[in-house]
Amino acid sequence: MDCTTEFIDYKETGYYSSLMMDYLKEDARLFPFYKYSPMQPDFDEIIENRRRRKIDRKLLKEESLALYNGLEYDDKVSRNIQLLAEEKTFTVCTAHQPNLFTGYLYFVYKVLHAIKLSENLKRDYPDLNFVPVYYMGSEDNDLDELGTINLYGKTYRWDTKQLGAVGRMKTKGIKDLITSISEALGNNEYAREIVEILEQAYLGHQDIQTATLYLVNALFGRYGLVVINADRPGFKRAVLPMMREELFEQKSMAIVNKTKDALSKHYHAQANPRDINLFYLKDQLRERIVLEGAQWQVLNTDISFTKEELENELESFPERFSPNVILRGVLQESILPNVAFIGGGGELAYWLELKQLFTHFEIPFPLLKLRHSVLWANEKSIKRLAKIDLKVVDLFRDTEELIKEFVKTNTMQGLTLTKEREDLERFFKKIRGKAENIDETLEASVEAERAKALRSIEKLEEKFLRAEKKKFSWQTDIIRNAKKCLFPHDGLQEREDNILPFYAVYGSDFIDTVYRNLDGENKQFTIIQEERK
Repeated sequence: MDCTTEFIDYKETGYYSSLMMDYLKEDARLFPFYKYSPMQPDFDEIIENRRRRKIDRKLLKEESLALYNGLEYDDKVSRNIQLLAEEKTFTVCTAHQPNLFTGYLYFVYKVLHAIKLSENLKRDYPDLNFVPVYYMGSEDNDLDELGTINLYGKTYRWDTKQLGAVGRMKTKGIKDLITSISEALGNNEYAREIVEILEQAYLGHQDIQTATLYLVNALFGRYGLVVINADRPGFKRAVLPMMREELFEQKSMAIVNKTKDALSKHYHAQANPRDINLFYLKDQLRERIVLEGAQWQVLNTDISFTKEELENELESFPERFSPNVILRGVLQESILPNVAFIGGGGELAYWLELKQLFTHFEIPFPLLKLRHSVLWANEKSIKRLAKIDLKVVDLFRDTEELIKEFVKTNTMQGLTLTKEREDLERFFKKIRGKAENIDETLEASVEAERAKALRSIEKLEEKFLRAEKKKFSWQTDIIRNAKKCLFPHDGLQEREDNILPFYAVYGSDFIDTVYRNLDGENKQFTIIQEERK
């Protein structure tokens, strides 16, 4: 597929927080909260620091092979899993909970960013290996996020009453949802192809985490992406000392609060630590653990432990303990030879609270890389905008402001009463002088009348503009329709839409085209513009 690429500065989009803007420009106030430059990272230093901290590579390889057992996967995936066992192999990781049908579009861009950066690093360091990793947050319990998907402006929801970790939820009841989505996508070749993949993923597997593994592998396996699911006894046992400290010493909260308080002097804190940053995890159950006197209580249950009982539970069933957002990154980086973490603005915001926690556990803090953001502009929208001499990049502006400027630029009429406003100011200046000579108290009355007259001129200008807009109705319709198509609900496309409608039109070529147009560095927002022959 032929496309052109255009870029816009993240600041100019209007969709990113001041924290992320300051992080990208490396504001001095944020220096204490990260280790490596986000824009000019020194990978020699990053790799060397990561190399010093050994991990259990045999465990990483074996758990990965066990996860993929029974699944057909690309030779590139097989090779990358084998490479994880080698000391000269490092990972580039992105993480996300297993949303239905991949969730929002930005999941696709996160994964492709990790793949592209891995390839760039292999080019720059040919003697080393770099494996792109999707770290599946299967232990999360945000069912609202997991079970919701937006297609063509309509929201579809998975109707289930299941509780606990989303990855362990059974796929029962998804068939009807897939049927509804199939009807919405239509019956062309690519629509049938993606629906078949969904059916194989969700109807051919018993739980969400194995279905997600199948789907992600089907979409990205040809690039060598390796999926890691930490919800496995082997991985949990590897981080057992950290979980033991969290349960019995509770040091994390004080460490993170100190960082959070410092960060909060300038920015809004994203994550709040607890006394104990672990959940108790079983099927249909994921609840916080709290210390009440001499008992460790699992909230909203009748489950509790003495210290000795909890020691035995942790040693016998480490998989029953699940980190929250404060500990998840530490556990992730302790089992991966990771050099870079790819995340969205919200994710990186809470990672900036965690640097000292990593230091405490003697875990290397990775490069924090803001994920690629992409706007896919279809040919139809591009051609319509071209008719009125506008570009896709213009749509990042407020719709009404854009229309207002368009009309003012293209009208033959004078819509602003600038000269009349100047005449009015001179007129009232004379009156003010006369009023002062008669009685100084009259000056306030003159000023009130002046303000009233200026407001009348503003109202007239607004009426002139409204009347002139009617003459530009088809042009303003183009602007509004293009904005509605490319910025659904006035938000970024990647935060509203799912990959399915794009796959139904372009097939896997959509993923390949996005991949080709990403650079791995991600210094600006990317606009990919379709050009069909």
